[in-house]
Amino acid sequence: MVKYVAAIDQGTTGTRCIIFNKESKVIASAYQEHEQIYPSPGWVEHNPSEIWEKTEKVVNQALSSKHILPEEIGGIGITNQRETVVVWNRKTGIPLHNAIVWQCTRSIDICERMEKDGLGPHVSDKTGLPITTYFSGPKIKWLLENIPGLKEKGRRGEVLVGNMDSWLIWNLTGGPHGGVHVTDYTNASRTMLMDLETLGWDDDLLAYFGIPREVLPQIRQSSDVRFYGKTTTDGPFQAQIPVCGDLGDQQAALFGQTCFLPGEAKNTYGTGNFILLNAGPKIIRSKMGLLSTVGYGLEEGKVYYALEGSIAVTGAAIQWLRDNLCLINDAAETEEIALSVEDCGGVYFVPAFSGLFAPYWDMYARGAILGLTRYAKKAHIVRAALEAIAFQTKDVLDAMIQEFGNPIEMLKVDGGAIDNDFLMQFQADTLGIPIIKPQVKEITSLGAAYAAGLATGFWESLDELRKNWRVAKTYQPKLNIKERDKHYRNWKKAVEKAMGWME
Repeated sequence: MVKYVAAIDQGTTGTRCIIFNKESKVIASAYQEHEQIYPSPGWVEHNPSEIWEKTEKVVNQALSSKHILPEEIGGIGITNQRETVVVWNRKTGIPLHNAIVWQCTRSIDICERMEKDGLGPHVSDKTGLPITTYFSGPKIKWLLENIPGLKEKGRRGEVLVGNMDSWLIWNLTGGPHGGVHVTDYTNASRTMLMDLETLGWDDDLLAYFGIPREVLPQIRQSSDVRFYGKTTTDGPFQAQIPVCGDLGDQQAALFGQTCFLPGEAKNTYGTGNFILLNAGPKIIRSKMGLLSTVGYGLEEGKVYYALEGSIAVTGAAIQWLRDNLCLINDAAETEEIALSVEDCGGVYFVPAFSGLFAPYWDMYARGAILGLTRYAKKAHIVRAALEAIAFQTKDVLDAMIQEFGNPIEMLKVDGGAIDNDFLMQFQADTLGIPIIKPQVKEITSLGAAYAAGLATGFWESLDELRKNWRVAKTYQPKLNIKERDKHYRNWKKAVEKAMGWME
């Protein structure tokens, strides 16, 4: 008897498996971190084989922790770090290179070449994306240029390329023994290779990047009643279970937050911050540095679009304070430390470690801590790092409101940092709107589960999902407008200093 759906959430720092029941409650969960590999300044890699091994482990741990039987799982949804690229041998399943992570800036020369070749308008028109190292296409081109014989092997059908969702689904459904090579509309929209209007791979861009179409996955809907495939009896689930939901992590959060109406928005606080606004069935072409992207697609050839503001470094700045500067032992300490001082003491922290993403898109920006005096101490720097998360969110949301043409009444939030009451209250104060925190913290996994559950009939409709969504806490803005505007002006000055640092 089917009682549950499973979600595999393959993120930047680790992999999680969560089992949900029909009331959207977490029944079992397991998590494993994986290694972050930094071969050169600005380069970031993951080991795909390690990630698959960790995926197998978390599935086994989640099932065994509550003695859940495979036949009780009705469907499996995947969500993943989106732009991270994997290339592997179709016959053996062996990766041909470490995965190149979305944060990696090694493809900057390729992006500069694209700009010189005048591709900016074409890329923007076709994909809704700016030319930047963030997206998959330049990363794939780098692999083709740096792995000898890769392009020829691709044309011979020996190689597969995809984002992390494709890598996991291929392995779950048999790997070298019949694994299916698919992705969904949301992940495909992050590659810089998919035409936003036709929802198919763009021939001109494939030709420019030199990417053989044969290496790329088939693009499917995010919740697919036909199923992508089924797990194998010798895999981690030890049974044939439909794999039928697939959403990039930020779109999964939008879906898990039940932002099904145009104008509804969410912000995920993770390694970076990602704000998505449901833009409806028509593309909004951004003129303010936002991304036009796919929000989700529940039917073949039909999607809801989204506006997205991607912020590269938010939670990662807190990790940097912990691991590089040793100012804190644990992220949970930051709330108490921040509240130990009245304000930031004039200190502003721009964590542009990988350049600045939306709405600036400055690949040459670098991190800066400004406004330091002898008065400043550890608590001011820690508080400034938290405040930077809220300020960067305001940068994006202000642009989003102008593009959409209507105010955003509230912001739904998710991710690890939402447990920091100081940050959430400062976020409400900075934006001047309520911040809504859901009961289910792992909303990204819930979105993947919802996609799988809709495909199998475990949940019948979007209305049923809305009824399952529950509020845990609401943060109302309290700061006066004059004080809010003063803080924000200082933040903008700090950003100007950090921009264009690299030549």
